[in-house]
Amino acid sequence: MNCQILAARIQQVRPEAELRDVARLCLLLANSVGEPSVLEEDSAFRSAWRETGMRLQAATDQHAAMMEELEDLARTEPRRFTPDQIWVLIRAIKVQGQILELYMGSPTASCVD
Repeated sequence: MNCQILAARIQQVRPEAELRDVARLCLLLANSVGEPSVLEEDSAFRSAWRETGMRLQAATDQHAAMMEELEDLARTEPRRFTPDQIWVLIRAIKVQGQILELYMGSPTASCVD
């Protein structure tokens, strides 16, 4: 399995996908399995596709929610932060770390509590 073959399979599933999206999906799919050659099997590809889609959607949802909280927080005077607002910052850092792990292939990427 190489990037060209994987990209072609992705384009079969998502023909409307833009080049950058196909490249991201190649990386995410390759990182979701121990050995990318297993993606040659249809069942393994479909399974990895579903799992990657769910993880990406969860990360996207978490990121969007966190951005709303950070925008609210940005309107607050930093010297008056409450402990809850500090936790918003800590969760934002955690979400960003999980998104990075998703793209870097870390097996520890999971949802934020």
